[in-house]
Amino acid sequence: MPAVLVVTGPSGAGKGTLIRELVERVPEIEVTVSATTRERRRGEEDGREYRFLSAAEFHARVEHGEFLEHVEFISGQCYGTLRSELARIAENGHTPLLELETEGALRVKHEVPGAVTIFISARVDELERRLRERATESSGEIHERIELARKQLEQAREFDHVIENDDLERAVTELTTLVRGLLGATATMPRR
Repeated sequence: MPAVLVVTGPSGAGKGTLIRELVERVPEIEVTVSATTRERRRGEEDGREYRFLSAAEFHARVEHGEFLEHVEFISGQCYGTLRSELARIAENGHTPLLELETEGALRVKHEVPGAVTIFISARVDELERRLRERATESSGEIHERIELARKQLEQAREFDHVIENDDLERAVTELTTLVRGLLGATATMPRR
């Protein structure tokens, strides 16, 4: 069994949607809860959406080697995966699944023996359409994300598995079959 599963891919590839469907079908996995320095939004709970840390606490934990991977964005907001989160999930008898940006995914691949990385891919025109439909970014931000996506798509061969998300049900089935095989587990039907 893999020590950890890592799902990555460009913005708009549908990673979150595929992961939500996967968790419904393969209960042996559990998605890690990332730590962040960003402010908690209304309705969010510490430990559910994120582990909310002050910037000082986040940086102190980085210094003490408590993060498996972390990133600081231009905005100054920090995100990362605490090693203790992987231990918590493993202690519950589950396999941790991380949803990360490509650079973080590559760090985990090199840092954790037995980590399995899965790259979710989509055509650039499809990524742009999805980002525009989401309507969460400005046109300039969408352009920046598309340029980043082009670079990330070139990195796809560095990952253990690549799944093209050109058809949601096909991609979910492929991802479920892959993960079930990796875990030696029997997937359950989705809870609907």
